[in-house]
Amino acid sequence: MVTLLAPLDRKLLRDLWRIKGQALAIAAVIALGVLMLVMMTGLVNTLEETRRAYYDRYRLADVFAPVERAPDRVLERLAEIPGVAVAVGRVTGSALIDLEGEIVPVRAQAVSLPDHGPARLNDIHLTAGRMPDPDRGDEILLLKGFADARGLAPGDRLQATMNGARHGFRVAGLAQSPEFLYTTAPGEIVPDDARFAVIWMGRDALSAAYDMQGAFNEALVGLERGVNLQSVLDAIDRVLEPRGGLGAYGLEDLPSNFFITEEIEGGRKNAIAVPPIFLGVSAFLLYIVISRIVQAEREEIGLLKAFGYTDWEVASHYLKLMLTIAIAGAIAGSLGGIAAGRAMAGVYQDYYKFPFLVFQLDPRSFVIGVMTSVLAACAGGFGVLRGVFRLAPAVAMRPPAPADYSGTGRLAGLWSRLLDQPGRMVLRRLQRQPMRMAGGALGIATGMALSVGMIGVQAGFSKSIDLGFSVLDRSDAQVSFTHPQSDKAIYELGRLPGVQEVEPVRNVPVLLRHGLNDHRGTINGMLSAPRLARAMDEAQRPLTLPEEGIVLSTTLARVLEAAPGDVVTAEVREGRRPVLDIPVVAVADSLLGSPAYMNMEALNAALKEPGRVSGAYLRIDSAVQDEVLVAIKDMPGVAGVALKAETRDSIQTMMDSGMGMMRYIMLAIAGVVTFGIVYNSARIAFAERVHDLASLRVIGFSRGEAAFVLLGELGLVTLAALPLGALLGYGMAAAVSAAFSTEVYSIPLTFDAQSVGSAALAVLASAAFSGWLVKRDLDRVDLVTALKMGE
Repeated sequence: MVTLLAPLDRKLLRDLWRIKGQALAIAAVIALGVLMLVMMTGLVNTLEETRRAYYDRYRLADVFAPVERAPDRVLERLAEIPGVAVAVGRVTGSALIDLEGEIVPVRAQAVSLPDHGPARLNDIHLTAGRMPDPDRGDEILLLKGFADARGLAPGDRLQATMNGARHGFRVAGLAQSPEFLYTTAPGEIVPDDARFAVIWMGRDALSAAYDMQGAFNEALVGLERGVNLQSVLDAIDRVLEPRGGLGAYGLEDLPSNFFITEEIEGGRKNAIAVPPIFLGVSAFLLYIVISRIVQAEREEIGLLKAFGYTDWEVASHYLKLMLTIAIAGAIAGSLGGIAAGRAMAGVYQDYYKFPFLVFQLDPRSFVIGVMTSVLAACAGGFGVLRGVFRLAPAVAMRPPAPADYSGTGRLAGLWSRLLDQPGRMVLRRLQRQPMRMAGGALGIATGMALSVGMIGVQAGFSKSIDLGFSVLDRSDAQVSFTHPQSDKAIYELGRLPGVQEVEPVRNVPVLLRHGLNDHRGTINGMLSAPRLARAMDEAQRPLTLPEEGIVLSTTLARVLEAAPGDVVTAEVREGRRPVLDIPVVAVADSLLGSPAYMNMEALNAALKEPGRVSGAYLRIDSAVQDEVLVAIKDMPGVAGVALKAETRDSIQTMMDSGMGMMRYIMLAIAGVVTFGIVYNSARIAFAERVHDLASLRVIGFSRGEAAFVLLGELGLVTLAALPLGALLGYGMAAAVSAAFSTEVYSIPLTFDAQSVGSAALAVLASAAFSGWLVKRDLDRVDLVTALKMGE
């Protein structure tokens, strides 16, 4: 087979075998870049396609319109709005589930189902058991994620409080719904299957529980294609306004859909930002390797041209060498990306509770991966190929002129006295070939920067949680009320034995607008100088909330494109639903969600509802915490209690799942790439100096002394790379932190001594292991063969 190949192709195979170590290292870097590209784009496509199929199959509504109470006949008017294809009404309400052995009741959302036939919109996927019997008002469906977390199954019974009355229910079946892919309690952003449930039951039974016979408190609307969403929302609001409409919103503002959209966008940003880093590193490595080969094969290039090979034929040989490495890496990366994408897709299916998964790769990612690998190879070898074209046969076959080192000076007398002969040889080479040494240091620094960036992101995730739950939130528990109450409820909480401190809050749902931008969220009314739940600036100094104005989180300010001095419009979605124009007075650093803060007294005054609270933060004596929670549970108007410790665990789980889990993969990849770069640098230095090292052995140097000449050089280059790697790592950490940050959580830029030190240790360990491998090869060198190599 080999004899059938052209002479240059046989030389190509020999060259690949000779540099197999470097070739594998470079191919691995390319493969990892392509793997990240294929995996991330595949995950983004899988999530988008699965979400689309799930929404279509179970007819998720396009518009949600909550209302205090509207008679069923109003649905006819909604259906007559131009662009509306279908409008249905349903009953929803908050509930508390009491589980045996649990002190804190579980918050739940009750949702009505049609008593007869499938739902026209927002249908459910039955996973176990059967549908509730319309003639039995005590039968319910339970959200599968909650049932699995609590060990519940069809046939089990549970107690729930709805609208102030206690009810007993029997679980008829378990279900999933596209409306609840990401389940959080109202007002929270952290999912926890064990702390929030969804109950589905017949329309008549749920209407009786909430006094909604013949009425609904939420309209679901399906739209025709090509309809202007805003015009339909405005029309729905006009119809429901007299009935206490709370503001219609589109699917993009549905909390579950919002969170999964953020996940998709985060994956898309990572797919764009991360792979080019690896491909750029591979281009640099290819340039170093191929330039060394060309320099070593000057005479062979001259002979080839003298025997009639054209400039292009000779240059194409080296181009094939680069392309073979690049394409092999791209193919390996594509296959690895498929396998990794499938594995990660299963994680997403569990995390987002999809009943099925439509795994779909993006064919463009393979094309882009191969093409960018080829371009990286060409970019890395362009300068080398230009040198091949310039070599004339007569010039190439002559040995290169000896280098002139007269301008580099001599070693200072002190170094000459302190260092032995091998040490002076190491230092003299660094002095005489500074650019080559700088290139090697730059390559190692690039690998270190990858590790610094990823270790910094790891630390950023931990810092985000520590700041959120140790600095911003210093409470032990948060109590929420079913509706705004008099501030007397705060005094009642404060009188409970074991409650050490109480801090009231007023949370008001609003639609914030600034220019063409809007955001559906909540204004958090707090004390002017809160102690338990605080807002802080970028320097982590507590903010004092002024008597006028609103403080936006950094994420929200970016979404609204608002800054201090601007005026935002707040359309309140409760009570009398006033529209407020509020000046922005400051921007606060927020790590979770996109909150807005106001002085509670100023907020209540603007709403003309003085002395109203919607919840409180508590500091509790840990010795009597259970007794306090039992007492709070029995207080009227309490919607739920969230323990900070449980919330923290839920956030840790959230950050370790989905795209957050990707940081572990990227950290492992960064470690592999760092080792590949360091090992490649060591192999290049070994190949360049094997003749010189063999000569040293022949004239009497021991194996250790000859190895010291090579490894001492590698050690000094590695040490020189460390400060440069730390500097590049700062930029890498900033870029990756920005890529991982979303509207759900922000990852602060973390660049500290621990991150840099950990990355430096990884580089030094890679250098030590690479040096051991190279020394082993040096000990096995055939001196006669090495000395026969051309200068």
